[in-house]
Amino acid sequence: MNKLTKATAAARRTSVRAGIQRPSRAEAEAAIATLIRWAGDDPAREGLRGTPNRVARAYEEFFRGYDDDPVAVLSRTFEETEGYDEMVVLRDMRFESHCEHHLAPIIGRAHIAYLPNQRVVGISKLARVLDIYSKRLQIQEKMTAQIANTIEEVLQPKGVAVVVDAAHQCMTTRGVHKPGMSMVTSRMLGLFRTDSRTRREFMSIIGTPSTTIVSNV
Repeated sequence: MNKLTKATAAARRTSVRAGIQRPSRAEAEAAIATLIRWAGDDPAREGLRGTPNRVARAYEEFFRGYDDDPVAVLSRTFEETEGYDEMVVLRDMRFESHCEHHLAPIIGRAHIAYLPNQRVVGISKLARVLDIYSKRLQIQEKMTAQIANTIEEVLQPKGVAVVVDAAHQCMTTRGVHKPGMSMVTSRMLGLFRTDSRTRREFMSIIGTPSTTIVSNV
């Protein structure tokens, strides 16, 4: 086995994430060059010569969420809360994701709330959970449910609420070409689902009327 083959094999072994064996960087760049040729251009010309490498590096940033575990992020909690039991809300968190159907950007804002049950988590951890799930190939409905379900599973609070409002470039820059639109999804668990007053309070805090919600996933 030559040095290049050994290096490629080692890269394959070390790049396994979530049970999926990833191709090497060289294979990824070759695939990108193929797409450039398929689009009708020459990846060897001066302006495109470094594009496969740049795209591969961009993909590492776009999809870094596959390398992190949201459960581990939420695992460190604090019980010294002086009995605090009102909702904790993070609102207007911008995120960038990519549609799993067209690899087109999804850009929007998320609002996350939970009702503590004797313990709380650092607020940056909630933002990290959003980042982890958004930095994967997604559909908005699934991402909304994943965030809420993970918070409920790990923190076991009295309730969890997640609202996501995002624009999908698979609809604004191609296909039906509907610029200016956004999609709103929500996931309400525990008291946020069963107690209308709690839900209304949350919606008031984030400045979104209940009638705006189009999908409770």
